[in-house]
Amino acid sequence: MARIGYARVSTTDQDVEAQIARLTSEGCEIVRAEKISGASRDGRAELATIITFLRPGDELMVTRLDRLGRDTRDVLNIIHECEQRGASVTVLDPHVSMRGEMGHVVLTVLGMVAQMERRFIKERQREGIERAKAEGVYKGGRPRLDHHAIRQMQAAGRSVVEIAIDLGCSRMQVYRVLKLERQAVSSKLVDVMPL
Repeated sequence: MARIGYARVSTTDQDVEAQIARLTSEGCEIVRAEKISGASRDGRAELATIITFLRPGDELMVTRLDRLGRDTRDVLNIIHECEQRGASVTVLDPHVSMRGEMGHVVLTVLGMVAQMERRFIKERQREGIERAKAEGVYKGGRPRLDHHAIRQMQAAGRSVVEIAIDLGCSRMQVYRVLKLERQAVSSKLVDVMPL
């Protein structure tokens, strides 16, 4: 039987260390962490690894329920998969264990609240953007990556992996920027070519 911690933050500028410290202090022998959105399970390799290696009697611990996911269905599916392997899930804040029947009810309600909260945040954000656009002060989100630098590095013969390491981002982000660049170039060519 092992206690395994899972820590997650959504963006690269957030710090996962506080979660790791808390999980370690609660007796987790192994703590896996990743920086990725919890909106879906796509690309969450560390969580998938934990679930794959859970054994009967193991306990998966998270500091808060939204670290497992932002979608109630995803969270319930994760918990179900853990239980299918004979493991349990414990949330530290508020402290809820899946070992008892009441834990299922509480976690379902907490998952629904977390999902509803996420929707409210997105709605308030959307309303704020619309207001700012109407007032003429909305500038749009700032690009997280320097697209020009990525193009220059690629032109200089750097690989996607090297670019990602240099810029401290994922390979997927570099691929997306390069894809956008290719699309922009091809649309310019279509505009220039006579019919």
